[in-house]
Amino acid sequence: MTKSQIERARKIIKNKPTLIWSTKNHNNLSAQSITEAVLNYADWSEFQKLKHIFGLKQLKKIFNQLTKQKRVNLRPSTINYFKLYFNRYAS
Repeated sequence: MTKSQIERARKIIKNKPTLIWSTKNHNNLSAQSITEAVLNYADWSEFQKLKHIFGLKQLKKIFNQLTKQKRVNLRPSTINYFKLYFNRYAS
């Protein structure tokens, strides 16, 4: 993942700061934080933008990292949906 990709993904959050309301410093957000916020709270168009920026396989990799952590901040319904989605389209 390039710095340019992360910068473009941060613009999604900057354009809709309610996705990550706990910070005003959007310049230091990680790809994992951005992905988590978009999967949990964004609408389909923002997910499509993120998919275009990172690519489907990279998003699946980040999603898998997020779900394997000791503390998972994704909602159970979100995890279920995107497990099915990534298994079908990012195999």
